[in-house]
Amino acid sequence: MDITKESLVEDVLKAHPGLARVFIQEGLPCLVCGESFWGTIEELARQHGKEASAIVDSLKKAVKDKQ
Repeated sequence: MDITKESLVEDVLKAHPGLARVFIQEGLPCLVCGESFWGTIEELARQHGKEASAIVDSLKKAVKDKQ
């Protein structure tokens, strides 16, 4: 799975459950606080005032480092 700003958060986490920690490290704690989010990475980033491309880079790095 190629991770992009348009990727659905749910799809990313289904493919790579361990990436939840990256979302949390990037300041997106709603993934574990009970407020499910079913939009894209870009939409989630915007809601939290974060840069989507930086989050995507962090997610891709974590996937690469795991391999």
